[in-house]
Amino acid sequence: MEPIQLLLAGLSGGVVTLLLTVFGGGGSVLAVPLLLYVVGVRDPHVAIGASAAGVSLNALTALAGQAKARRVRWPCAVMFAVVGALAAWVGSSAAKAIDGHHLLLIFAVAMAAVGLAMMLPKKSEGDPGVRLNRGMAPRVAVSGAGVGVAAGFFGIGGGFLIVPGLMWATGMTLAAAQATSLLSVAAFGASTAVNYSLSGLVDWGVVAAMTVGGAAGTMAGLPLSKRLGANAVLGRQLFAGLILIVAVYVAFKAITGG
Repeated sequence: MEPIQLLLAGLSGGVVTLLLTVFGGGGSVLAVPLLLYVVGVRDPHVAIGASAAGVSLNALTALAGQAKARRVRWPCAVMFAVVGALAAWVGSSAAKAIDGHHLLLIFAVAMAAVGLAMMLPKKSEGDPGVRLNRGMAPRVAVSGAGVGVAAGFFGIGGGFLIVPGLMWATGMTLAAAQATSLLSVAAFGASTAVNYSLSGLVDWGVVAAMTVGGAAGTMAGLPLSKRLGANAVLGRQLFAGLILIVAVYVAFKAITGG
């Protein structure tokens, strides 16, 4: 790719990771539209493959910080991630078999679902010290499989689905689920990226640029998230509105073949 495209890929990675850091989910769905319509990646499958790889690497950076703060519930995280990563392989295999424009139209619908989900109020009640046991293990496996298929199919981290999935399956708090979800985001993205790369559908130069930009986005997002304070809910709703607008644009481009 041209140097200007790699620069734009880095900026795109920074924007996505900044939004993920500030709002805790939903930002990864913007990666594919940014790669297609800002960076200039022509093949939707290549955009999805690169997006999955970039999101996976950026999630590992965020996971390291959460692990250092001891917020990750590791047994729950590992089980959800392993089952979901296998399911993500199935989902991404199905996506590769679909025509690019048709896939983008479905992706636009998923984006709209993300935007609407972000507008719903978030409940934080739960057990902050939850531990994986035999009773909850089947729920964790079922939830991980369902979310993994969706994440693999759309090439997104799936954090907006993983967090409620973990809360439903384990009863953990919102804060614990957001921290614990990062291992699954990384695992789902890695599974999808490897699957796409085996078909030659990942541009690793773009992935590297997104990763570098993502590191900068994380550093910029941490102080910003602290400053939002009482305005965090309004900011999240505005961000959700942006996702809905982009979803309409992606749908329009997919229908018109642009």
